[in-house]
Amino acid sequence: MQGTYTRRLDAVQWCDRSLLARIHRYTIKRLRQEIEPVTTQDFMRFLLRWQHVAPGDMRQGPDALDVAIADLQGFEAPAAAWEAELLPARLADYDFTWLDDACLSGRVAWARLSAPMNPSAGVSVLRTTPIALLPRRAVASWVAVTQPEGIAPSGRAARVADVLRTHGASFFDEIVDATRMLRTEVEEALAELVALGIATSDSFAGLRALLTPSAKRKRFAGRGRRRGALVGIDDAGRWSLSRRPPAANDRAPGAEAAQARIDAIALALLRRYGVVSWRLLAREAAWLPAWRELARTYRRLEARGEVRGGRFVASITGEQFALPGAVTLLRETRRAPRAGEFIAVSGADPLNLVGTLFPGAKIAALTGNRIAYRDGVPMAALVGGEFVELSPLDVAMRRAAERALWRVAAPLPEAFVSRASD
Repeated sequence: MQGTYTRRLDAVQWCDRSLLARIHRYTIKRLRQEIEPVTTQDFMRFLLRWQHVAPGDMRQGPDALDVAIADLQGFEAPAAAWEAELLPARLADYDFTWLDDACLSGRVAWARLSAPMNPSAGVSVLRTTPIALLPRRAVASWVAVTQPEGIAPSGRAARVADVLRTHGASFFDEIVDATRMLRTEVEEALAELVALGIATSDSFAGLRALLTPSAKRKRFAGRGRRRGALVGIDDAGRWSLSRRPPAANDRAPGAEAAQARIDAIALALLRRYGVVSWRLLAREAAWLPAWRELARTYRRLEARGEVRGGRFVASITGEQFALPGAVTLLRETRRAPRAGEFIAVSGADPLNLVGTLFPGAKIAALTGNRIAYRDGVPMAALVGGEFVELSPLDVAMRRAAERALWRVAAPLPEAFVSRASD
């Protein structure tokens, strides 16, 4: 008889494999029945705490930047939104020099993952170009999943791309010398390559420099730093092509490598939200693996006891999966009193769930759009510079919502703030 056994003291106990499988199924079923689903409002309160956006839960210090980027890896937001909204919303004392240090040290990379909707149309506006921040070791998996085809840059951008392909990573002045183009022409070409997802640089300062008009580029002193933050194109480090074959899974068979990438993405999404379902991921990138592929990974992790399955949010239909720590925080959040304070997030933030979890029209994922939540309920929004009431507000609540929506997220260089808020 085939079976497995467990050693208890000095006795060996045998168990038939089919019986052990039945016990395992019963255990999973019992664990699922123990879960008490929360309301959408409490789930939103949980998400604000899980992503460390709620006051009192925000992370602090440069070391927390790596954790925040790991939580947001693979999420594409407009280039101008990262330092204007997303990172300051999660790091209480965010200093933009931290991101440059993380990129230059090789811990973090940035790139466009999704292909342009219409590559033949030329350069898209760079500040609205979707950019993702990634732990550098995870870049290969994400790039392999999103490898675009048929991207044709313009003549000048193609010359710069040829230089990077021939000479490898190069500094800005080396690109200027090799192409014999004007500096402004090389900048425009690099901006096009970044917008098309073809090029990236060692430091986030490269992207920051392209977002800032050349006439306003200066050396700004970083808060609490002796040295200044670099926003000049010459201080951006080396430029290189961002599309590379996946190094981590090159030796693995095709099907095994593809599954490994799906598993990595599934875990990243679970880490971002704590609880995942097909509906919650509706606003994530369209190029992500299908829910049926992600669900297979989650079911396998549930069988191993690494994640929990069940119905965690009452208003969401279909399968739901959660990290054990998220289940605990969900229970704590449900029992926690409601403070009545407003929390505003950018429309480009993954916490923009209006029209997905909440009823109503979706709010465009733009940097300037903002949503104000009060105890997990979307109360008002700033759309195209206009105040929009999402829930009934009295005079005092309206004023509090307006203050939350118009509040500056964090101190930034004046030139960068003016550029990001256009």
